[in-house]
Amino acid sequence: MLNSLSGRFLILTTVFVMLAEVLIFVPSVARFREDYLLSRLERAQIASLALLADDMIDTDLEEELLRNAGVFNVVLRRDEARQLALSSPMPAAISATYDLRDPTAYVLIRDALMRLARPGEEVIRVIGAPVQDAGLLIEITMESAPLRAAMLDYGVRILILSAVISIFTALLLFLAVRAFLVKPIKRVVAAMQAYAAAPEDARNIIRPGAGVTELREAEETLLTLETQLTAALRQRERLAQLGEGVSKISHDLRNILTSAQLISDRFEMSEDPTVKRLTPRLMNSISRAITLTESTLAFGKAEEPPPALTRFSLAGLVDEVLDAERLVPGEDEVSYAADVPQALMIRADHEQLYRVLSNLVRNARQAISSSGTAGEIAVQVHDTPEAWRIEVTDTGPGLPPKAQEHLFQAFQGGARKGGTGLGLVIASELVRGHGGRLELVRTGAGGTQFAIQLPKGEL
Repeated sequence: MLNSLSGRFLILTTVFVMLAEVLIFVPSVARFREDYLLSRLERAQIASLALLADDMIDTDLEEELLRNAGVFNVVLRRDEARQLALSSPMPAAISATYDLRDPTAYVLIRDALMRLARPGEEVIRVIGAPVQDAGLLIEITMESAPLRAAMLDYGVRILILSAVISIFTALLLFLAVRAFLVKPIKRVVAAMQAYAAAPEDARNIIRPGAGVTELREAEETLLTLETQLTAALRQRERLAQLGEGVSKISHDLRNILTSAQLISDRFEMSEDPTVKRLTPRLMNSISRAITLTESTLAFGKAEEPPPALTRFSLAGLVDEVLDAERLVPGEDEVSYAADVPQALMIRADHEQLYRVLSNLVRNARQAISSSGTAGEIAVQVHDTPEAWRIEVTDTGPGLPPKAQEHLFQAFQGGARKGGTGLGLVIASELVRGHGGRLELVRTGAGGTQFAIQLPKGEL
């Protein structure tokens, strides 16, 4: 209950209402004290009128007038020359004097709180202005205990009333929140739970019905999300089934193509000019078909192991990659350069990083070869406190727009004729397995640059 939204709202509402009542209570008590003292001044002024009617009144009548007014003595100054006074013996000396002729709110609140904090019997003097402009001032002395008792009684009644109001208000707000917020939120949560249990069942997709604007927007957003996710799950299921079928077909097709390649090898021994002229084209077509089926099978397995991180020299790895590319026959127009510190040690999977760099360098070499002009491939490394950045730059013709659009999408990002588009996809996955990223920095007529960002982490 207390951990629920409505329960916490009930507690917070009660606390805030009580806090507001306390803030109201302090000036209310101060006002009550002022009214109490002003009423004593008024009663004392009425008692003093008896002295105006008869300058000489007996002691018993004077005591009765003072007792009815609740004071010990009264001084009414009507002008500078004359004072009227009623008096009786005081039990103690005057401990404090309060002037009510023009007090500030701060003074009234301060004096009220101080009176509540002093429980002892005291005699106080109160000065005020007579009502109906009946004189210059009126001054009385009185006991403080009845005043404090009246203030406490008033305060208790105010606090009880405040508690009742706060509880009643909190209860109403609690019921309102449950009706207008909690129930719609629970409905959304129930719809999400039902959808999570069976996302393929379209009947579990939420149907917006909330009256609150924000909740309505949340339900409509959830409807869009669930609709898209259900469609994606269906598409994924179809693709999984299709992928399984393609893998089986690719496996059988690879065997057929391998047999066809073995048979076509014998065509090279034929003396027929037409056969000799067409055999290289046939061999290239069969090789591309075999490469496509093998790449499809490798990608479909999705069994790439997690990287085995070891420390090794990056310069040595780059030299291995470049030396392997230099051995490719017929690629004399391509030159290679490396700018890697010999002492630089990195922490990564040696085999996987070799495959990534080899793919990038091979793609760059093939791009330069297809342009028919000489070019250069450079590998450069930047060592920062957070990561190693490996840049592979070429002076080739750049990537075509279609390849840029689908660069890291399987079977769509091929940059050359006959390519599958899987090389960069696999390379990107290998780099992400290291917690890094593979990105295209730039491409155009002046060449292409890829960058591998590998975080250092804990060395």
